[in-house]
Amino acid sequence: MKNHDAEPIEPKENVDNNRRILLRNGAGAAVLGVAATLGAGSAKAENSANKSNENPAKKLLHPAKAYPAPPYPAQQQAWPGIQSKMEPVPNCGEQTYQGSGRMKGRKALIVGGDSGIGRAVAIAFAREGADIALNYLPQEQSDAEDCAKYIRQAGRKIFLIPGDLRDENFCNALTQEAAKQLGGLDCLIVTAGRQKFCDDITQMTTEDFDWTVKTNLYALFWLIRGAAKIMPEGSAIVTTASRQASSPSPTLVDYAMTKAGIANMTQSLGTQLLIQKGIRINCVAPGPVWTPLQVSGAVPKTKFKTLGGDSIASFGSDTAFHRPAQPVELAPLYVTLASNESNYTTGEIWGSTGGHPVPPQMNA
Repeated sequence: MKNHDAEPIEPKENVDNNRRILLRNGAGAAVLGVAATLGAGSAKAENSANKSNENPAKKLLHPAKAYPAPPYPAQQQAWPGIQSKMEPVPNCGEQTYQGSGRMKGRKALIVGGDSGIGRAVAIAFAREGADIALNYLPQEQSDAEDCAKYIRQAGRKIFLIPGDLRDENFCNALTQEAAKQLGGLDCLIVTAGRQKFCDDITQMTTEDFDWTVKTNLYALFWLIRGAAKIMPEGSAIVTTASRQASSPSPTLVDYAMTKAGIANMTQSLGTQLLIQKGIRINCVAPGPVWTPLQVSGAVPKTKFKTLGGDSIASFGSDTAFHRPAQPVELAPLYVTLASNESNYTTGEIWGSTGGHPVPPQMNA
């Protein structure tokens, strides 16, 4: 179920499209990435993007009725899940997000940007004027290429760099490659994460636990460490925690633990060396969001008899909105935290939980 939009305008200067880039790690093993230069955009492309971003009068909508609500069709996909195959397909702002130049000239690496929240952020950043380097798993290539269409339509550069974040050497190479292709790096957005439900700790394998911790915590450390070495003053980092950090579900023990770690790391780094270097770091903590995570292992098809909680059919129905968020509803928070308008904001966590209460330290 792909988006059927008109084909984007190809910039004439785009001569490096789908160029292969070989990233070599310190151990000498090759990590293969794809950097697709989809163009800074000709005047024609920019005019087209500007027209699409004009601000017509918007209708007021009841927030609970703005997007599809449960019950959703029962569905499961193999990890990591393909957004275009979901029902309903998540809304990442493809047809609705309108930019206003808040990220003009910025150079952003978005990790986990092929689908879900990362895709919505990539589309929003491009329409706000930023060039993008996009990371994702190789299995998600089709979603990444579809996302790239919208960045190209906005007249911005887009580089596709697939790879597994559990590999320290790849993470080190990723920040360097993104800076090389973009001509610098002043924004790091980390939305990638692994989430798998388990209702019995005795059945959780060390491999599963390690997978979650490596993806959600180790990779964040490696990426921030690498980015902070090359980012100029005025740069911004935005991480992604969760309501799970303060209100953990009994079926998401390892995931919730890592999200608490992300929140804690963000707050620590916000007042550590980063701000002395002129780099701000903040965090978005969503509640339930309709993304491929949910249909590829995060949520079971049916509720557990003993533990309750969400199923695919009822996902997000326990919020005040009686539905989960759509990724497009989170994107403006990332834009605001990354933009110069939030220069006095660092080490803070902004919740967007659909009405679920969160402790004050989780919603600064």
